[in-house]
Parts: sequence; C-alpha cells; structure tokens
Amino acid sequence: MAIESALGEVGIEQNLKQFLLVLSVSLSVATLPQVFSWFRQIPYTLLLVIAGLGLALVDVRLVNLSPELILAIFLPPLLFEAAWNLKWSDLKRDLIPICLYAVVGVLISIAGIALGLNLLSRLPLTTALLVGASLSATDPVSVTALFRELGVDKRLTTLMEGESLFNDGMAVVAFGFLVALPLGTVQLEFQPLVVQLFSVVGIGIAVGGLIGFGISYLTQRFDLPLVEQSLTLVSAYGTYIIAEELGGSGVIAVVTTGLILGNFGSRIGMNPRTRVIVSEFWEFLAFFVNSIVFLLIGDQVRFVDLAENLNIIAVTIAGMVLARAIAVYGLGFLSNRLANSNIPLPEQTILWWGGLRGSVSIALALSVPNILTEREDLINTVFGVVLFTLLVQGLTTKPLLEKLRLLGDQPLRQEYLELVARQTALKRVLTYLGQVEKRPGLDPEFYRYQEALIKGELKRLEEQIDKLQDDYPNLRSFTAEQLRMELLAVEADTYAEFVRSGRLNQELAPLLEDVLEDGY
Repeated sequence: MAIESALGEVGIEQNLKQFLLVLSVSLSVATLPQVFSWFRQIPYTLLLVIAGLGLALVDVRLVNLSPELILAIFLPPLLFEAAWNLKWSDLKRDLIPICLYAVVGVLISIAGIALGLNLLSRLPLTTALLVGASLSATDPVSVTALFRELGVDKRLTTLMEGESLFNDGMAVVAFGFLVALPLGTVQLEFQPLVVQLFSVVGIGIAVGGLIGFGISYLTQRFDLPLVEQSLTLVSAYGTYIIAEELGGSGVIAVVTTGLILGNFGSRIGMNPRTRVIVSEFWEFLAFFVNSIVFLLIGDQVRFVDLAENLNIIAVTIAGMVLARAIAVYGLGFLSNRLANSNIPLPEQTILWWGGLRGSVSIALALSVPNILTEREDLINTVFGVVLFTLLVQGLTTKPLLEKLRLLGDQPLRQEYLELVARQTALKRVLTYLGQVEKRPGLDPEFYRYQEALIKGELKRLEEQIDKLQDDYPNLRSFTAEQLRMELLAVEADTYAEFVRSGRLNQELAPLLEDVLEDGY
C-alpha cells in the first residue's frame, strides 16, 4: 500500500511539472507580441502553433494530447466564453445563414471530403466519412481575433463565430454516429438516425436551458461577483458532463447555457459591475486555454508520419476547400434569396477561406477506436489538414481582407485616439501651468516660453485632428460614438453605486441595463 501511495504521489508530481512546463512555455510565447512589435503581424494562436512545431522538430513532447483532455477540459470554457459574448440580437439577425452553414454545411463538408478520399485515395468509405466528420468542425478563433484587432465589420465575426459554435455540436453528433458504423453498433436507416439526432440535440438544449435559466434566477438572490463568476465556471463544466451522461450533446448544452447566461442571466441577475468582472474572467480563461491548446497542437505533430501521408493529406485539403466553397457560396446564395440575408460575395469569400480547423477536429480524430486499422492514417491526415488551415489559411487571411477591401479602420481610429489623448493631456498641462504662473521664484520668461511651446504643440495637434476628420468623415461619427459610450459608462457606474449601497433593488438592474442598451 505504501509503495502504491508513493507511486501515486510521484505521478501527481510528474503531471504537475508537465502542466507547469506547458503553461510557462505557452504563456511566454503568447506574450511575445506585447514585447516585440514584429510578432503582432501574426495572431498569437498561430504563433503558438509555430512554437509547438519548433518543439516537435527537436522531438520535445510536452504532454500527450488526448481526446478527453480536449473535449472535457479545454472545450467547455472555450465554447462558453464564445457563447457568453455572442449577442442574441446579432445572432437572431443572421440565424438562418448560421444554421444553414452549421447544419447543411457540415453535411456538405463530410460528403465532399469523403467522396474525394474514397475516389482518389481509395480509402474505405467508412474511414473517409470519419475524416470528413472530424474536419467538419470549424475553429476560427485565430481569424476572429484578427477581425477584432483590425476592426473588421462585426457582422462577419458574428457569422463566423455563430457557425463555429453550432457546427461543433453537429460535427460531434455526426462523428458519434459515423464512428459506430464500422463497429456495427448503429443502423444505417433514416428513421433511427433522425430519432437519434433529435434525441442528442434535444437533450443538449434541454440540459443547457435548465441550467442556464436556473443559474440566471439564482444569481438574482445575491450580489457576490466572485460567487457569480464561480457559478458560470461550474455551469460550463457541469452542463457538459450532465448532458453527456444523459446521452445528449455536451457541446450544444454548453453553447445553450452560455447564450442564456450571456444574454439573459447577466441582465436579470448581475449588476453592470459584476457583468464586467465575469466577462473579464472569461476573457482571461479563453486566452489561457487557447494558449495551451494551440501550443500542444503544434507539439504533437510527427513530421515523419505526415510525410508518409502527404498524398492523402493533399487530397483531403482539396476536398475540404472545395466542399467549403460549395457550402459557403451555395448556402449563402440560398440564404440571400430566401431570407434576404444580404451577405456580399467578399464576406462569403472570407467565410470560405477563414473556416480553419483546430482542437475539435484533432480531438475527434484521436477518439477513433484502436480497433479500426486505418486509425493512425486518419489521425495523421487530420493533423496535416489542421496545420494547413492554421498556417496557410490563417496567415493569408489578413492579405485577403486587404485585397477584398474588408479591413476595418481600427489603425486609423487608434491614430486618431492617440492624437486626442495627447491634445487632452496638453490642455491639462496648460491649465496647470496657469495655476503656477505666480509661483515665487519662477522666471516669467521661462513661463512664457513653456506656454508658447505647449500652445504651439496644441495648434499642431488640432490641425492634424482636423485634417484626419476632413480626410475620413467617418471619424466624426466615431467621435460621437465614443462620447456616447462615455456617457453610458458614467450612467452605468451610477446605477452600480446605488445597487451596492442598497438604495436600489438589484432586480431593477435589468431594466436599467435596457436603458443603457437603447442608448441616447
């Protein structure tokens, strides 16, 4: 017994050391863009993949990546954070194209990849279908991070994130069915398939809805930011585990809970200050988990195995890209015609090329049973395709945005805000200088010299600001929007003070938050 206890302690210590090593490397690489400006040209997630590939090249394996680690540990917080920040009003506006991409798009992707592999690489159809199902889940976190940095239209981000959230669930459900085919544990009939699909999805939505609404009403009873923050974390993992145990989709359940808490629970049960605290917590957690996941994706690559499967990988990439094009352009055309979605072709092009694959695809591939003889080829193929999407498609998305003229004006806005900030600072300096004008021992000539310097700089800044506003008229509306947001922030802070002091019933906070959302 003593020997077993000692071995257990050694195992825990070894696992802890591995975790700390992974954490140190991942966070060090993720912070490089903040230290060296050159690295800001590359999304930090792709930088982590490249760092992981470097470790794999010298055969340094930080940890063995398993499907359980990705699906049960890493995936729930990533899904919850994305759903928490997705506004229902934005999602509702584009619900039809998002559902088309997430449901029909998954089927097109599976069929396109499977047919290509079966016809051109002579891969058994059951294995080809599993490859297609594994690669039907999009993971555009690198692209959406780039969108935010460049100020790309918010609708494009909503379309991409919305599709990713829902198609993850559909991909997992489809994979679960297809992996049972070669094992002979499922019937290839339409009715059982539909019943199973509705059962898995329905249980996921039901569990997610019950937990989401339950916690929403629970948080109305108290105002404890740390407790409410902890409840959201427990709900993300608890929802996934409960739904999976009941035979439902944990992915769909977590997305449902995140959407409810982000759009409903945070409004009826949290005051504005608490919502900010919870949102910042999830932003950090998503950064934390993504840093680990993308480093490990690169670190798990075995170059020799990829080289042996280059032909299959090339065919899979071609089938995936072609199927994605058919899905995005075909379903986009259908949505524009039937629902007046009005998704322009340039935006559809970004949706096509920006549909990267990531951790979910790898987790599904790793979860293929060992009994299947083509398992290793399947895993190597998925790894190769995921690397292509991350390194080739991910790194070329920004040039494509520039070519299609979809880049936002974030750099221009940043330049403008820097000028305004400097102007404001110098005005305060000038005001302070006027207060010390009569200070004993101060040479009047020195005072006038400093005053002239500051006024001259202020005049130069004013000319630069005026020129920017004349050249880019949109900056005037941006200035008005900035002021509106400042006014709303002052109003929200005042309401929060009333709630904290007990002068306002916290259950009225949602009504006040509605006022803030409506604006002035």
